[in-house]
Amino acid sequence: MGIKRWLALLILGVLAIASGVVVLFNTPVFSIFENKLLNLLAPGGRGSWVIGGLLIAEGVLCLIVSIRCGIRSLISAIRPSDAPDLLEYVYQTRNLQKGPKIVAIGGGTGLSTMLRGLKLYSSNITAIETVADDGGSSGRIRQELGILPPGDIRNTLVALAHTEPLMEKLFQYRFSWGEGLVGHSFGNLFIAAMTDITGDFEESIRAFSKVLAVSGRVLPSTLDTVRLGAVYSDGSTLMGESQIVGTGKKIKRVFLEPNEVEALPEALEAISEADVVILGPGSLYTSIIPNLLIPSLADALANTTASRVYICNVMSQPGETDGLSASEHVKTILDHVDQKKIIDCIMVNQARISQAQRKKYAEEKAHPVRADLGAIRKMGLQVHTGDFLDRMDLVRHDGAKLARGVMKFIDSKEK
Repeated sequence: MGIKRWLALLILGVLAIASGVVVLFNTPVFSIFENKLLNLLAPGGRGSWVIGGLLIAEGVLCLIVSIRCGIRSLISAIRPSDAPDLLEYVYQTRNLQKGPKIVAIGGGTGLSTMLRGLKLYSSNITAIETVADDGGSSGRIRQELGILPPGDIRNTLVALAHTEPLMEKLFQYRFSWGEGLVGHSFGNLFIAAMTDITGDFEESIRAFSKVLAVSGRVLPSTLDTVRLGAVYSDGSTLMGESQIVGTGKKIKRVFLEPNEVEALPEALEAISEADVVILGPGSLYTSIIPNLLIPSLADALANTTASRVYICNVMSQPGETDGLSASEHVKTILDHVDQKKIIDCIMVNQARISQAQRKKYAEEKAHPVRADLGAIRKMGLQVHTGDFLDRMDLVRHDGAKLARGVMKFIDSKEK
């Protein structure tokens, strides 16, 4: 960092000022040293004013340079290497700290996509993640180590990170070799290792956040071990988040086992203090609703003074939301929370999807979600429409466009 050189210059400046005072006022304190200094620099007192003044001026200059450069060295050491110049970095950091208090509830890639955009507007972001995942690397860690599934939390931490791309690639790296490692994400293993070291899942998340310079915080919706189950239209049931989709049956409702779990207190506090709470985007039955099945969290949403926004998915999800319109997405959510008022506004994409994309997705039995705006308004909800589409081959939300839409909604509420 180069701190030592500036510390040495600081000490030199202090000594120069002290020497200047001694010479200037002819007032030795430690007689042996200072008498020699006076005799050397101002024999007989001749020229003491000039020499003393020069020493003090040089000392002050050394202090100014050492303090200024020392602060620069410290900041350059702690800020991301790809950050802009010092003044711009400080300005951006202070500006983000003044941003709105945003709580985002969900899980999966949809939420992470939106958060990448939102972190450019505020550092007061709290992401509340579902912990019902039991598939893939997260499922294996959950089963073998007995900790909460880290996958969705890892994705969200990386999305909120302000760090070098190489670090992001490292924590998202998935092993394709090695006995017992195949399929595991390095980030998942890091969280698992930190949980074992600290004995605390929350502490492992905080450690991850420090490593990646995360803007905001990421919280599990509960620290209890839960499983997600589904009841189908034919009356049958199935347990396991990774199992309930793709059965070919229509989901009637989902539930948690056990059904009485406690939300994380920090999550409830964040909801109560938020300016806006966002649900989604993400899988309706497996990413969004599982969080709302926690009674205290649903109650906190119903009682908060924050604006509550639901971001509807662009496409239906085969085996999960086949044929559901935007209003039916909302109805499904409200049915799972006993009709508590937890949504004030719905954001719906109205940008058109190309015919080629429609055809491609239709082959996978996925279709654009119908934006039945009239039905939404009849439910007493505000509607915020716009082009929130990512213009790539995949049909999905654009994080930057979603973030602008959310900020526009917040600005409209403040006027």
